[in-house]
Formats: sequence, structure tokens, C-alpha cells
Amino acid sequence: MSTPPRILLTGFTPFGNDDINPSWEAVRALDGKTLGGHHVVARLLPTAFADSERELTLAIDDVRPSILLGVGQAGGRSKLSIERVAINVQDARIPDNAGEQPIDEAVVVDGPAAYFSTLPIKAMLKAILAEGLPAEISNTAGTFVCNHVAYVMLHLAERHRDLRAGFIHIPYLPSQAARFPNAPSMAKDDVVRALSIALEVAATQRIDERLGAGTLD
Repeated sequence: MSTPPRILLTGFTPFGNDDINPSWEAVRALDGKTLGGHHVVARLLPTAFADSERELTLAIDDVRPSILLGVGQAGGRSKLSIERVAINVQDARIPDNAGEQPIDEAVVVDGPAAYFSTLPIKAMLKAILAEGLPAEISNTAGTFVCNHVAYVMLHLAERHRDLRAGFIHIPYLPSQAARFPNAPSMAKDDVVRALSIALEVAATQRIDERLGAGTLD
């Protein structure tokens, strides 16, 4: 009996002043699930530029996925943000967990300026919104470790035609947002449900929807 295709789903360790990272809390809840005929394998990545790339590469070699989806925390965002693009820039406002703080450095030397997600991001958005969950298309994954991992995922996917990749940012959990006045948050169960929907669509649909989801600023 043949094994089902696999999805490698990644989250991050806590960073900054946080002792929890909602990305890993949500991602690990989906480990071992079957979505769209694909087996989900969750892996934890360190919030560090070089270490995350090394661990991601090892995970890809081990899991041999057909889909890569990175998930990261974006405190201050109020919706699930499906990233459209990752850029070839590392510009860290704070040091990563290894104490490194690259400024205006390339993720991949001589790599292209940017990569676009190869997942059906508009179809994913449509399906999530249809379930009454807040989501958006985002045109910036920042310049910290999340963008680094998103770029590396897409760089690796460019070399393997059978591999598709993308990245999603999620808000704080309510327990994190409680520390900041008026900070938006999203319950873990809602994040897990939204990620499940996104993965189901990614696994079963290659042609994206055509719908307006851009911004005016």
C-alpha cells in the first residue's frame, strides 16, 4: 500500500519577551492529521536565521513533502495573513534567539529579489472566509526569521517541481494579547480550524481563484 503524500507544516519557538509562540501551539495540533489526502507532519523551527534554515532543510530531507507551509507569529495583526511574497532581505530589528542581527543582508546570495507563494492563496482565503474566520492576503512577511524561512521554502521549491510552498502569519493568542492594551488576538481553536481549511485547499487545488484581495496602501 502506497503512503500518502505529505505536508510539512512548521511553527516557531518563542522569541522576544514571549514564553509561547502561537504558531507552534497551532501547528502541533495538526501533526498526524490527514487533510486533502495528505499526511501532515509538524516540525518546530528555532527562531534564528541560520538555525531555522538548517532545521528546515533537515526536515525536508526527512519528510520529503509535496507541500511546505510555514506558520509564524505576527503580533499586532488581527487576521490570519496568507503571505503572497517573500523577499531576499534580512533586516532584523531585534536579535534572533541565537543573538544574530543581520542588517540588509540577502537570505540567499545571488537569489532573486523575491518569490511568490506557489499555493492557491486566493482559494485558501475564500475558503477560510466562508467559514466565518478572519483572514487576508498579506503582501509583506516582514524581514525577520519568518520571511527568511518563507524565502528559503520557496527557493527550495523552485528547484523541485513537485514541491509547493507558502507561509501564513497568525495573530497573538488571547493570553499574549492581554499584556498589551487593545492588541488583537485569535483563539487557538480558530487558528487550527483556519489552517486546516487552508491546507485542505492547498492539497486539493492547484489552480487559484481569481478574486480581488489587494490593498490600497
